[in-house]
Amino acid sequence: MATVLTKKFIAALLKPRKATANKTDFGHALLIAGNTGKMGAAVMAAKACVRSGAGLTTVCVPQKESAIIQIAVPEAMVISRENFPESIEKYAALGIGPGIGLTKEDEEFFYKLFNNLHKALVIDADAITLLSKNNDWKKQLKPNMILTPHDGEFDRLFGPHNTQKQRLQKALEFSAQYNGIIVLKGFETAIVSNGNLFINKTGNTGLAKGGSGDVLTGIITALLAQGYEPLHAACMGVYLHGSAADFALAVQSPESMIATDVIEKIGTAFYTLTK
Repeated sequence: MATVLTKKFIAALLKPRKATANKTDFGHALLIAGNTGKMGAAVMAAKACVRSGAGLTTVCVPQKESAIIQIAVPEAMVISRENFPESIEKYAALGIGPGIGLTKEDEEFFYKLFNNLHKALVIDADAITLLSKNNDWKKQLKPNMILTPHDGEFDRLFGPHNTQKQRLQKALEFSAQYNGIIVLKGFETAIVSNGNLFINKTGNTGLAKGGSGDVLTGIITALLAQGYEPLHAACMGVYLHGSAADFALAVQSPESMIATDVIEKIGTAFYTLTK
């Protein structure tokens, strides 16, 4: 039986912020995103992460593209993919995938990280495609890892499906057998964990645009960095993402709404949880 994500359900998960808190209390998020021609994905994920409450946000991009992040998202820090640190202990949570690329070098980078990581992790976009190239990799998912595929990415991972109902059934079976959380993006996005199903009702067709998934990755990564449990971060992230899109639709049309409009309404989505 599915649990519908309501405002009351999500508001109960929200952690109040102490007046005496500082940035170190809200975690350091690391986003591994972007590549030549795909730096918009990194920018949108980073802006969404900053807007969603991470105390610190660092973006890992190719060295030659680093200036784009520092100009577009001055609140974020930048490290180069070429100088990726051996130790990532200072990061509370990671998000990987938006626009990282699909070359052999990208695949080797992703697998090295994935195979040795024990921190909370969001796997999206190109990282899902890389994961799908090796059938055994997805069986190594850990309980604190969140996959966020759309229909096409889901089918690359698990084989072709004719309907969303079939995809949900596969996701439920997989999550009951292996660790990890699956966020199946689309109309009434589903969150699946350990054989349990959660359905989100916020959002609208304005989200059917490039960049929407990058924004969701940034939101969920920020929530993980702040110490939310992975399932709670996934549910909250999906709900807030859809809610922000609904607020954006108040001043846009489904045709005109773009992913950055959603980012600008993340604050409103958080604010209304407390009212």
